[in-house]
Amino acid sequence: MPATLPNGIPIPEVPINFVPAKAGEVIKLGQLTCRIMEDGSKTDNRIGVAELIMPPKTPGPPPHWHEMHDETFLVTQGTVRFHVPEPGNPGVDKKVVDAKAGDYMVIPIRAPHTFSNPFDEEAKIFFTTTPAFYINYFKLIATLGEEGKPMPAEVNMTAMALYATTLVDKQPRKAPE
Repeated sequence: MPATLPNGIPIPEVPINFVPAKAGEVIKLGQLTCRIMEDGSKTDNRIGVAELIMPPKTPGPPPHWHEMHDETFLVTQGTVRFHVPEPGNPGVDKKVVDAKAGDYMVIPIRAPHTFSNPFDEEAKIFFTTTPAFYINYFKLIATLGEEGKPMPAEVNMTAMALYATTLVDKQPRKAPE
Protein backbone atom coordinates (compact mmCIF):
# COMPACT_ATOMS: atom_id res chain seq x y z
CA MET A 1 0.00 0.00 0.00
CA PRO A 2 1.48 3.40 -0.97
CA ALA A 3 2.30 5.99 1.66
CA THR A 4 -0.33 8.69 2.14
CA LEU A 5 -0.58 12.21 3.42
CA PRO A 6 -2.46 12.75 6.70
CA ASN A 7 -5.60 13.49 4.66
CA GLY A 8 -5.34 10.11 2.90
CA ILE A 9 -4.05 11.34 -0.46
CA PRO A 10 -1.52 8.82 -1.80
CA ILE A 11 2.03 10.07 -2.25
CA PRO A 12 3.04 9.36 -5.87
CA GLU A 13 5.98 7.12 -6.58
CA VAL A 14 7.20 8.57 -9.88
CA PRO A 15 10.89 7.97 -10.58
CA ILE A 16 13.27 10.85 -11.25
CA ASN A 17 15.76 10.68 -14.11
CA PHE A 18 19.42 11.60 -13.64
CA VAL A 19 21.49 12.32 -16.77
CA PRO A 20 25.22 12.49 -15.93
CA ALA A 21 27.34 15.14 -17.67
CA LYS A 22 28.66 12.75 -20.32
CA ALA A 23 25.44 10.76 -20.79
CA GLY A 24 22.57 11.10 -23.23
CA GLU A 25 22.17 10.15 -26.85
CA VAL A 26 24.83 11.94 -28.93
CA ILE A 27 24.09 12.56 -32.60
CA LYS A 28 25.75 14.62 -35.32
CA LEU A 29 23.71 17.25 -37.13
CA GLY A 30 26.15 18.06 -39.92
CA GLN A 31 28.74 20.23 -38.15
CA LEU A 32 26.77 20.43 -34.89
CA THR A 33 26.81 17.87 -32.11
CA CYS A 34 23.55 17.26 -30.28
CA ARG A 35 23.41 15.52 -26.90
CA ILE A 36 19.80 14.59 -26.16
CA MET A 37 19.14 14.64 -22.43
CA GLU A 38 15.34 14.30 -22.48
CA ASP A 39 13.46 13.20 -25.56
CA GLY A 40 10.05 13.48 -23.92
CA SER A 41 9.85 9.82 -22.95
CA LYS A 42 10.07 10.63 -19.21
CA THR A 43 7.80 13.72 -19.32
CA ASP A 44 4.80 12.53 -21.36
CA ASN A 45 6.30 14.63 -24.20
CA ARG A 46 5.84 17.87 -22.27
CA ILE A 47 9.52 18.92 -22.59
CA GLY A 48 12.54 17.92 -24.65
CA VAL A 49 16.09 18.95 -23.72
CA ALA A 50 19.36 18.81 -25.61
CA GLU A 51 22.81 20.33 -25.58
CA LEU A 52 23.89 21.75 -28.93
CA ILE A 53 27.62 22.14 -29.57
CA MET A 54 28.57 24.47 -32.42
CA PRO A 55 32.15 24.60 -33.70
CA PRO A 56 33.56 28.02 -34.62
CA LYS A 57 32.31 29.55 -37.89
CA THR A 58 29.24 27.28 -38.03
CA PRO A 59 26.00 28.30 -39.74
CA GLY A 60 22.74 27.23 -38.18
CA PRO A 61 19.57 26.14 -39.95
CA PRO A 62 17.82 28.36 -42.49
CA PRO A 63 15.52 30.93 -40.86
CA HIS A 64 12.21 29.42 -39.84
CA TRP A 65 9.33 29.50 -37.37
CA HIS A 66 7.49 26.78 -35.49
CA GLU A 67 3.73 26.37 -35.47
CA MET A 68 3.51 23.91 -32.59
CA HIS A 69 6.34 24.35 -30.10
CA ASP A 70 8.29 26.89 -28.08
CA GLU A 71 12.07 26.79 -27.73
CA THR A 72 14.55 28.21 -25.25
CA PHE A 73 18.30 28.54 -25.59
CA LEU A 74 20.69 29.07 -22.65
CA VAL A 75 24.19 29.79 -23.92
CA THR A 76 26.59 27.91 -21.65
CA GLN A 77 29.84 28.51 -23.56
CA GLY A 78 31.04 30.96 -26.18
CA THR A 79 28.71 33.28 -28.09
CA VAL A 80 25.74 32.36 -30.28
CA ARG A 81 24.31 34.80 -32.79
CA PHE A 82 20.51 34.77 -32.98
CA HIS A 83 19.02 36.16 -36.18
CA VAL A 84 15.55 37.58 -36.81
CA PRO A 85 15.12 37.40 -40.59
CA GLU A 86 13.73 40.24 -42.69
CA PRO A 87 10.66 38.72 -44.41
CA GLY A 88 10.83 38.93 -48.19
CA ASN A 89 14.55 39.72 -48.19
CA PRO A 90 16.45 36.38 -48.24
CA GLY A 91 19.74 36.38 -46.38
CA VAL A 92 19.04 39.68 -44.59
CA ASP A 93 18.26 40.07 -40.89
CA LYS A 94 16.22 42.83 -39.29
CA LYS A 95 17.72 42.04 -35.88
CA VAL A 96 20.80 40.20 -34.60
CA VAL A 97 21.53 39.36 -30.97
CA ASP A 98 24.92 38.03 -29.85
CA ALA A 99 24.16 35.94 -26.76
CA LYS A 100 27.11 35.12 -24.51
CA ALA A 101 27.53 32.43 -21.84
CA GLY A 102 24.74 32.90 -19.28
CA ASP A 103 22.39 34.67 -21.72
CA TYR A 104 18.97 33.15 -22.36
CA MET A 105 16.82 33.36 -25.49
CA VAL A 106 13.12 32.46 -25.63
CA ILE A 107 11.60 31.67 -29.03
CA PRO A 108 7.81 31.46 -28.82
CA ILE A 109 5.58 29.76 -31.37
CA ARG A 110 5.49 31.67 -34.72
CA ALA A 111 8.62 33.76 -34.01
CA PRO A 112 10.88 33.69 -37.13
CA HIS A 113 14.49 32.98 -36.13
CA THR A 114 17.71 31.13 -36.66
CA PHE A 115 21.11 31.04 -34.99
CA SER A 116 24.77 30.63 -35.90
CA ASN A 117 28.27 30.67 -34.45
CA PRO A 118 30.26 33.08 -36.64
CA PHE A 119 32.91 33.43 -33.94
CA ASP A 120 36.32 31.81 -33.38
CA GLU A 121 35.30 29.88 -30.24
CA GLU A 122 33.15 26.76 -29.83
CA ALA A 123 29.69 27.54 -28.47
CA LYS A 124 27.35 25.39 -26.39
CA ILE A 125 23.62 25.80 -25.91
CA PHE A 126 21.26 24.20 -23.40
CA PHE A 127 18.13 23.81 -25.55
CA THR A 128 14.55 23.09 -24.50
CA THR A 129 11.47 22.46 -26.60
CA THR A 130 7.90 22.09 -25.48
CA PRO A 131 6.26 19.89 -26.42
CA ALA A 132 9.12 17.45 -26.85
CA PHE A 133 8.28 16.08 -30.29
CA TYR A 134 10.77 18.44 -31.97
CA ILE A 135 13.65 16.38 -30.54
CA ASN A 136 12.66 13.84 -33.21
CA TYR A 137 13.50 16.46 -35.86
CA PHE A 138 17.12 16.33 -34.63
CA LYS A 139 17.08 12.54 -34.78
CA LEU A 140 15.76 12.68 -38.35
CA ILE A 141 18.28 15.19 -39.71
CA ALA A 142 21.10 13.21 -38.09
CA THR A 143 20.20 10.44 -40.57
CA LEU A 144 19.91 12.78 -43.58
CA GLY A 145 22.99 15.01 -43.33
CA GLU A 146 26.67 14.30 -43.67
CA GLU A 147 28.70 14.45 -40.46
CA GLY A 148 31.12 17.37 -40.37
CA LYS A 149 29.62 19.12 -43.39
CA PRO A 150 27.08 21.96 -43.43
CA MET A 151 23.52 20.70 -43.47
CA PRO A 152 22.04 21.42 -46.93
CA ALA A 153 19.01 23.72 -46.82
CA GLU A 154 16.99 21.11 -48.74
CA VAL A 155 17.60 18.56 -45.96
CA ASN A 156 16.42 21.03 -43.32
CA MET A 157 13.41 21.98 -45.46
CA THR A 158 12.33 18.36 -45.89
CA ALA A 159 12.69 17.56 -42.19
CA MET A 160 11.16 20.84 -40.98
CA ALA A 161 8.03 20.23 -43.05
CA LEU A 162 7.42 17.06 -41.04
CA TYR A 163 7.61 18.97 -37.72
CA ALA A 164 5.22 21.93 -38.25
CA THR A 165 8.10 24.26 -39.09
CA THR A 166 8.00 26.80 -41.92
CA LEU A 167 11.00 28.26 -43.73
CA VAL A 168 11.35 32.03 -44.00
CA ASP A 169 14.13 31.79 -46.59
CA LYS A 170 16.72 29.24 -47.71
CA GLN A 171 19.77 31.25 -46.65
CA PRO A 172 21.58 29.83 -43.60
CA ARG A 173 23.36 32.64 -41.76
CA LYS A 174 27.13 32.27 -42.13
CA ALA A 175 30.24 33.79 -40.70
CA PRO A 176 31.69 36.63 -42.76
CA GLU A 177 34.24 35.29 -45.24
